[in-house]
Amino acid sequence: MTAPAPEESSGLLALALLALIAGAIAGLVGAVFRLTLLAADHARDWVIGALQGRGIAGLALVVLGCAAAAMAAAWLVRRFSPHASGSGIPHVEAVLEGELPPADFRMIPVKFVGGVLAIGSGLALGREGPSVQMGAGIAHLVGLLFRRSWPDSRVLLAAGAGAGLATAFNAPIAGAIFVLEELVRRFDTKIAIAALGASATAIGVARLMLGDAPDFHVEPLAFPVAESRPLFFVLGALAGLLAILYNRTLLATVAAADRLRRWPVELRAGLIGAAVGALAWAAPALVGGGDPITQQMLLGTGSLALIPLLLLARLALGAVSYAAGTPGGLFAPMLVLGAQLGLLVGILSQLVFPGLAIQPQAFAVVGMAALFTGVVRAPLTGIVLVIEMTASFTMFLPMLGACFMAMLVPTLLRDPPIYESLRRRT
Repeated sequence: MTAPAPEESSGLLALALLALIAGAIAGLVGAVFRLTLLAADHARDWVIGALQGRGIAGLALVVLGCAAAAMAAAWLVRRFSPHASGSGIPHVEAVLEGELPPADFRMIPVKFVGGVLAIGSGLALGREGPSVQMGAGIAHLVGLLFRRSWPDSRVLLAAGAGAGLATAFNAPIAGAIFVLEELVRRFDTKIAIAALGASATAIGVARLMLGDAPDFHVEPLAFPVAESRPLFFVLGALAGLLAILYNRTLLATVAAADRLRRWPVELRAGLIGAAVGALAWAAPALVGGGDPITQQMLLGTGSLALIPLLLLARLALGAVSYAAGTPGGLFAPMLVLGAQLGLLVGILSQLVFPGLAIQPQAFAVVGMAALFTGVVRAPLTGIVLVIEMTASFTMFLPMLGACFMAMLVPTLLRDPPIYESLRRRT
C-alpha cells in the first residue's frame, strides 16, 4: 500500500484536528442539553406535586402548562427551522446522501430550546435526536469557519453527529459506530478517523460535567447458562415483531397528524401536550423520555400484570408525541420498550424454567439492544450502545443471538428501518 502524499497527510491532519474541535463543542452543548432536560423534568415533577392538592384547578394548570410548552416548541420549529422537527437523524442522513442541503444554523438553538420545551412538557421523546442533529450542525459550522470543502465538511458533519449520540448516552464507541453503520453505511477511513476523534473529545468534555458512570445502574449479571441461551433467540424474535408494530404505529400516527394539515401545527402540538399533561397529572412517572422507567426494568422491579400495560401505554405515547412535530428523538423511548419487553420475557422464563437460575434483568438489558436493532437495523450500534450504557459485558453473547433474530424477523417480513421510512417523508 502506497503512503499518502504529503499534501494528503496534511489535509487529513487538519481534518482530524477540526474533528477534535467540533467534538469538544458538540460535547459541551450536548452535556448542557442533558443537564437542562434533567432540570426541566425535575421542575415538571415539582409543579405537579405542588399542585396535586388543588384539585381541578391544579389539573387545569398542569394541562395548560404542558400544552403551552409543546405549542412553543412547535412554533419555534415552524417559524425558524422546519428541519428541527422530530428526531433530526433522517435529515442528517439525507444531507449526507446529498438529497437535502444542510440545515440553517438557526437549527441549533431551535433544537436545543424546542427539545427542552417538548421533552420537559412530558412528551415521550428522546434526547439523542436533538443531540445528533445539533452535533452535526456544530461540526458543519466548524467546517465553514475554517473554509473546508464540501467533502471535508461532510466528513465533519457525520463526525459531529456521532459526537452528539456519544454525549446523549455517554457512549463514545457507539457514537463512532453509529456514524459508519447507520449514517454513511460503509467504512470510510476519513470518516472513521474523524468520528473517533469527535466522539473522544465530546465524551472528554461531557464527562467533566456529567461524570464517568454509565447511564444506567445494573447489578452484576452472571454469564447465562447454555440451556437458557435459546430463550434469548425467542426474545429477539419477539423484539422483531414489536419493532414492526412500533414502526407501523409511529408512521401511521404521523400520517394521521399530516391529514390535519389545515390545523396550525401549534394547535396540534398543543392538543397533544394537553393530553400528555393530563396523563402526567395522573401518572407522572409514565411521561417524558423514560429513563427512570428503563432503570426500574433493569433493576428487575416490575410486576407480570403491569408491565404489558405500561409497554402498550408507552408505545402509544411515543407515537403520539412524535406526531406533535416538535424536536425530540426515538432512541430513549425505544430503549424503554425494549427493557419492558425483555423483563416481561425474563419473568415468564423464570416462572416456566425455575431450574435455570434466570436473572430477569438480564433479559431487560438484552431486550434494549434487540428492539433497537429491530427498529433501526443497526445491530452493532445497538449492542455497543447498550453495553456502554449498562456496563453489562457478560450479555454480549446473548445480545448477538437476540439481535440476529430481531433483525431477521422484520427483514423477512419486509418492514423497512424506521429512519429509512422517515427519510422518505423528509
